[in-house]
Amino acid sequence: MINKEVWSKSFFVLEKKLFQKLRMSAREIYEPTTDPESAMYGPFFGTLGVSAAMMFTAAGSACGTAKSGTGIASMAVTRPDLVMKAIIPVVMAGIVAIYGLVVAVVYAGRVTSSADGFKIDQGFSMFAGGLVCGLCGCGAGYAIGIAGDAGVRALSQQPRFFIGMILILIFAEVLGLYGMIIALVLGAT
Repeated sequence: MINKEVWSKSFFVLEKKLFQKLRMSAREIYEPTTDPESAMYGPFFGTLGVSAAMMFTAAGSACGTAKSGTGIASMAVTRPDLVMKAIIPVVMAGIVAIYGLVVAVVYAGRVTSSADGFKIDQGFSMFAGGLVCGLCGCGAGYAIGIAGDAGVRALSQQPRFFIGMILILIFAEVLGLYGMIIALVLGAT
């Protein structure tokens, strides 16, 4: 059985030798040397913003593509001549993911380590911007999917509905564009 006192003393001696070898005091190792604004988790939140922008916009884009694609597939059975006109909602749903990609690339270029001066408020701003862009893109993709599905089905019954469908899809797409603009403004501060 190990004597606790002997073990404690030997551990203290090893710890002391290690500190001497590294030429550091216990204060230098156990106390943070940076100010709270340059905390280590600033870049973590910046990277979360990059991830949120890309993941949520891609999820919205995928949802919109799937929903519109099912409408196109059901419409193509009866009216195969309108398939190329009906593909527009799928293209517009894919553009939503590009908004998230733009924000993610811009933010990823700005995230540096906290040792290089990346502040915690920059990380929080990028996280908020990534969430804004991602959630707006998710909502826009979902809206494009629903409007595109209904629009494509209506297009198969009445081809004159095409212009109305395009206008509805443009207004749904603008929601994602608003999120990208706000995210770029938030990331610039």
